[in-house]
Amino acid sequence: MFEFVGRDLKRLLGVEGQGRVSHAAAHREGLTGGDTALLELMDLRLLTNEARAADVAAGRIGCKDRAVRLLEAAVVWREVARRTGDAAALRKGAAQAEAAAKLADAERKPDLVCAARCEQSVLAMLGAELFGDEGLHAAAGATLSLAKATNGPHSGLAASLLAAVDGRMALSENDIDRALAAAQAFEAPLALMGGGRGAKAGGGRLQLADLRAARIDLLLACAVRLKDRALVEVALSEVRTAVAALDPDFEPLTWSRLELLRAEALARLGDYDGELSLIADAVEAATQALEPLDPGHSPLDWARAQASLGEALQVMGEATTSERCFEQAVTCFDRATHIVKVQPALTLRAAVANNRALSLARCAELTADLAVLDAAEMAFKAELAEQPGARDPAGWAVAQMNLARLYEARVEITGRDDGRLDRAATALAVAFDVFAELGLRSLTDMAAQGLQRIKQANAA
Repeated sequence: MFEFVGRDLKRLLGVEGQGRVSHAAAHREGLTGGDTALLELMDLRLLTNEARAADVAAGRIGCKDRAVRLLEAAVVWREVARRTGDAAALRKGAAQAEAAAKLADAERKPDLVCAARCEQSVLAMLGAELFGDEGLHAAAGATLSLAKATNGPHSGLAASLLAAVDGRMALSENDIDRALAAAQAFEAPLALMGGGRGAKAGGGRLQLADLRAARIDLLLACAVRLKDRALVEVALSEVRTAVAALDPDFEPLTWSRLELLRAEALARLGDYDGELSLIADAVEAATQALEPLDPGHSPLDWARAQASLGEALQVMGEATTSERCFEQAVTCFDRATHIVKVQPALTLRAAVANNRALSLARCAELTADLAVLDAAEMAFKAELAEQPGARDPAGWAVAQMNLARLYEARVEITGRDDGRLDRAATALAVAFDVFAELGLRSLTDMAAQGLQRIKQANAA
């Protein structure tokens, strides 16, 4: 279905076209004609070509509405970055959005300026999500403060994005009250956007779904910190409403992202209640989220879905003490690792590696099979040897952190410390220093928690 030409894509989604489009216009607008809803149906090759075509359209001599063309190019490059974790695509999108904002400001088009600033902020938030750079959230917040001051058609979008940024910054500072206030701040602008005619159009519908997903993700993060079942119920109710508004055939990526949030909410409820049926529903939801995905269409979405399925299987494994569940989880994490090693979005790679190490450790604990840990240790050491710290310091530190977790697991299984706790502490201390120097707060916290565990184990 991803090989349709632009005419067939438009007919499939019911995009109206008046009259015959000239050859020059078709060349300028690419396959989508500026309709962002069609981007979801393009595989990665077509999407990359569309981004390049958008650049050409924006740079053409005599181009009318150049600021609009620049903004369209920024949106396509952002979609490339979101699917691949490619920093170069993210930078291209940011450059085009900045150019659009400057040109629109010079032409005194405040609504277009607001839209361009919102796009700049979305790109900065995506960068923070992919690479763990919390400074990008502050940059997005500053840009959105300017955009929100414009009382125009995009003011609701700016207010929703500002709530998302504030919530993420609050979580990074462990300020749960502020994060909950940010989740509440979503309601008014989302209601405003949902009531407009644009919310029913393809691009507007997907934009609204993305914002709802941001709020749901924030609610789930707060629920995890507070161990609050009621918040999970609220998030689950909202995600069901959001999923019902989408069609996986026409909006496969956004539908899948929301379905993964539903899987996470179900897994949380099952864990809190000790209800296996809810956990099984979470595994089923994560499996369903994988169905419309393909590594050639969206590598990172496919990897995230594999990681989410692995996490649901981990919860099932803990609830049933079944080593088979952990083995299946390891398989899922291995599939995700195959992607994130090629397209290295740092935070996802760290989460996958950490969960894989935990699953291997639990397999070894349940089976008392130290050979599993031996194989895992050799794999991490080989990765460290192949990937020197100077070339990729953050990735090297992630491997150090997960090697330390395997050292801990061996001591827990055998009840004997043959020096591995000291090695684990050294690896974690090095990882902590690297993450702190790079300004990666979430990963720094993970390393600090590991050091605290080692301290407690030595004290015992």
